[in-house]
Amino acid sequence: MLLFAILAGLLALALFQAYQTRQRVLRYTRKFGCPEPHWLFGHLLNFPKDPVGITMHTIEIQKQYGPDTVLWRLGNDHQLIIGTAKNAEKVLMPKDTAKANVYGFVEPWLGNGLLISTGEKWFQRRKIITPTFHFKILESFVEVFNKETDVLVNNLRTHVGKGEFDIYDPISLYALDSICSTSMGVHINALAEPTNQYVSDVKAMSELVLKRIFHPLNPYPKLFWLTTPNAREQRKLIARLHQFTDSVIKKRRQEMANQPKEPEPTDPSTDLYSKKRQTFLDLLLNVTVNGRPLSDSDIREEVDTFMFEGHDTTTSGISFTIYQLAKHQDIQEKVYQEILSLLGAEDSKTAPLNQNTLQNFKYLEMVLKEAMRIMPPVAFIGRKIQADTEMNGVIVPAGTDITVSIRQIHRNPAVYPKPDRFDPERFSEHAEHKRGPFDYIPFSVGSRNCIGQRYAIMEMKITLIRLLANYKILAGESLNDLRFKMDLVLRPVDGIPIRVQARK
Repeated sequence: MLLFAILAGLLALALFQAYQTRQRVLRYTRKFGCPEPHWLFGHLLNFPKDPVGITMHTIEIQKQYGPDTVLWRLGNDHQLIIGTAKNAEKVLMPKDTAKANVYGFVEPWLGNGLLISTGEKWFQRRKIITPTFHFKILESFVEVFNKETDVLVNNLRTHVGKGEFDIYDPISLYALDSICSTSMGVHINALAEPTNQYVSDVKAMSELVLKRIFHPLNPYPKLFWLTTPNAREQRKLIARLHQFTDSVIKKRRQEMANQPKEPEPTDPSTDLYSKKRQTFLDLLLNVTVNGRPLSDSDIREEVDTFMFEGHDTTTSGISFTIYQLAKHQDIQEKVYQEILSLLGAEDSKTAPLNQNTLQNFKYLEMVLKEAMRIMPPVAFIGRKIQADTEMNGVIVPAGTDITVSIRQIHRNPAVYPKPDRFDPERFSEHAEHKRGPFDYIPFSVGSRNCIGQRYAIMEMKITLIRLLANYKILAGESLNDLRFKMDLVLRPVDGIPIRVQARK
């Protein structure tokens, strides 16, 4: 009897504390719109189970309840979804910001590398990796992009004059070839393997992460990993993804061991930016921190991170730009005329591109910016605020999980009139509506912005110039019915159907 009374008392205390927490959270979350949550399951019962349904339901909530909303999960577990530039600035700019809990879902895959790490480890890794994206090193990547794009152009010749096909998959394979050749120093020829296992595993892994966010066991990771079929599937995917990156690292180690040793430079800084530059992977294999080399797990977590981010995001950026150009033939023609005017009709299909040439493509740059505005490759990013922060007239306490909806910020009608319309002129020098620094953030902003954004822009420009110089891109029959989902990146559900005609 006494034991029963003690247990009942502890239960009553736990319920009272949960009630107090609920009331405290409600005081500030009332300033963020949302449907009425269930007292226990929050909004989890409202969300569909499939990734497309989850994506569309999230968009509808922001349309109905405003750009700043709150998502309730099991019990008092919740996160704020921020879609206004003023609040995004408060979340993204503090130097002591941390990643949101959602990034813990990919930690078994990506480890605690640059994307997820915080504090001193993040600072060290960022300092180590930043030089590999120096503009002089990016110059040496141009040659690789030219070669890989030529392979892509030749690969697409089989579709000339024929029916529609999905452009997303070949772009994904091309981007994987490019990141391996440039940053890893190895050649894998993924375009020759349309059913590449790594690409399909990344897609499956990203989808599982989205499902995990809305799973009832989300706040209890150990229980999730022990009990759910999704967790078992995720373990299989991670094993294969790690096997792939291990093979890339092993191959590069062997190649480096077989290379003749170069004489030591008199000034190490000049060697970093010379033509015999180290790749991203070379640097990881050779660098020391506090006198000690990186461990194999340290190297793999950074390679996993850059293999994913360096191919998946650029795939979406290139593919959704192609999607817009296929829909808007007048805009595609303007880009093509810019190509002819800068390269000439004779050289446009084959002339090697370089950084100086790329800077002259002003209209193409406007097209790319507008494509990433309306369909940003990374549609949302997560942070955990480290200090009490004022938002919407209330104080949001430190430790709150925040999702910054880049897609929503990019569709503010006060900044982008008729935000669903594709209009590259928004980014012209003479645009009427001026943007603030947080109204356009496709590569995030602040100290944790995308370290590879110049790499990505260069790759996207070269790819689109080469494709449009060789092919006229036409819309497939189902292009206007495109469905998409937002997991780790924005991606089409059923591909992007287009047709191609050879340019004369």
